[in-house]
Amino acid sequence: RSFTSQTDGESRLAQVLREKFPRASAIKVVDISGGCGAMYEIHIESEEFREKRTVQQHQMVNQALSEEIKHMHGLRIFTSAPK
Repeated sequence: RSFTSQTDGESRLAQVLREKFPRASAIKVVDISGGCGAMYEIHIESEEFREKRTVQQHQMVNQALSEEIKHMHGLRIFTSAPK
């Protein structure tokens, strides 16, 4: 598939993350399950993460996606605050 078209799952997760992290400067969601929607890799750069430890940042993402995570096998999370 092309890099420009997102799967439904990617679009849905990105939408949820945009709502939960309105100050995010970058959100990228990639289905790494081969298209079945069972595993995702998420990259978020947001001001909300500043002054927080990585584990706290990941907890924020897990909480934001708590409903969606119930239907997944795995999730890779990469978070950062803008430089």
